[in-house]
Amino acid sequence: MDQTKVTVLKEKLTQSSHIMVLSGAGMSTESGIPDFRSTGGLWTEDTSRMEAMSRSYFLSNPHQFWPKFKELFQMKMSGAYEPNSGHTFLANLEKQGKHVDIFTQNIDGLHKKAGSQHVYELHGSIQTATCPSCHATYELPYLLQEEVPVCLKVSADGRTCGQVLKTDVVLFGDRVKHFDQVEKSLQQADLLLVMGTSLEVAPARYIPEDAAQNPSIFKVMMNLSETEYDQLFDLVFHERIGDLVKDL
Repeated sequence: MDQTKVTVLKEKLTQSSHIMVLSGAGMSTESGIPDFRSTGGLWTEDTSRMEAMSRSYFLSNPHQFWPKFKELFQMKMSGAYEPNSGHTFLANLEKQGKHVDIFTQNIDGLHKKAGSQHVYELHGSIQTATCPSCHATYELPYLLQEEVPVCLKVSADGRTCGQVLKTDVVLFGDRVKHFDQVEKSLQQADLLLVMGTSLEVAPARYIPEDAAQNPSIFKVMMNLSETEYDQLFDLVFHERIGDLVKDL
């Protein structure tokens, strides 16, 4: 690892007050969670899974959707994964008094589990589901308990809602969440950390391009492999996030 670059990053982290983070699958793989989009990932193995994970499929086949969803995202393990040193590193920056906005493409909830306070889950969360009818929210233990989780809310006249719940994960055909907050964070940030994403998925991949228009933001890429956006960054590390934050 290039220690000169590590030293520069240390200095920038020390000087920064408002850090913006964009994290992707590479952040979660070090906790043992599969990368669904990398070469050989689950999406590339079977494109029909993409169709089954769509809003239109859920609306048409809600009872068939849930078994497929649970199998694909290994929901039985969803509560067992733990934050890794990358998640802890970001949470510790907050404890040092820095404002850290984390925009994550991951659905595992590990940034929140690590203790970070300002987490925006662009693709939603596997930890909850919501009733499409009455908007009641249910937590992971109930979702795991039922093969097809339905809403248990009882109305004033004594009727149980019974609607099949919709996962709070953003499905194909759903709108990405929290993107209105991205622009606000870009206006305030003095440091951008892109961690564990090859920036292949829109609209998150546009964040570095927008940041490049602001010379006051120091931009850092941390990803195991090269990306087509590397030239937009002031520092680029092709390392495991765990190894890099250990050096930091």
